[in-house]
Amino acid sequence: MAKILIVEDNGKNLKLFKLILDSLGHESLTATNGEEGLRVAKEEMPDLILLDIQMPVMDGMSAMKVLQSDERTKDIPVIALTSYAMAGDKERMMEAGFVDYIAKPIAKKDFVKAVKKALRK
Repeated sequence: MAKILIVEDNGKNLKLFKLILDSLGHESLTATNGEEGLRVAKEEMPDLILLDIQMPVMDGMSAMKVLQSDERTKDIPVIALTSYAMAGDKERMMEAGFVDYIAKPIAKKDFVKAVKKALRK
């Protein structure tokens, strides 16, 4: 199965996402802010990154720019995890290079579907 990095500052969400991914047989790695997420991404080279947008230290949009500018990480698919649910937000995330967008609180079925779809790319 896949190695998936979850970058999420909310402990309950992090635990939930990890539980779902582990139940699907994936290896899940975790980080609680953008800077830590970048370090883990470069060390572990995951197959997929789930990246929260609003975090302390470094937000998801800033982390995404760094991932895309690094030769080693630029081809790793990244899904935005966000509680932003305003009109135009999904489009903004997709334009920033995310392969998908999952609104929080998540619906497990949609979360699993998005992960499977991103791993097929």
